[in-house]
Amino acid sequence: MSEGSKYLAKLTPFSLDKSLSERNDVGQLWENYLFIERMKVQEYKHIYTNTHFWRTYDQQEIDMVEERGGALHGYEFKWSAKKSKCPKSWSTAYLGSIYEVINQENYLPFVGVNAI
Repeated sequence: MSEGSKYLAKLTPFSLDKSLSERNDVGQLWENYLFIERMKVQEYKHIYTNTHFWRTYDQQEIDMVEERGGALHGYEFKWSAKKSKCPKSWSTAYLGSIYEVINQENYLPFVGVNAI
């Protein structure tokens, strides 16, 4: 480990001593990574969008909502590839909106990386 990495690990609660499978915050790290990378894609590719998250009082949520081209695009970020249903209150309130689950198997195009 380089000296810089050691300091980064001390500045953030990120430990390089544990594998991802041993971490209890891997889902939160994944959400943060995808959100930030998507914001970069929006900037670099000049995708003009209003970006939000969506949550109800009863804790239904969508991790990232992009409002662009007259449509709402809702993205749920999941570390695992398990199925995730669109929140019923989202699909009821925003008819015609798009809902997509982003996970390890399909995230590359979302963050601007073309398939190899």
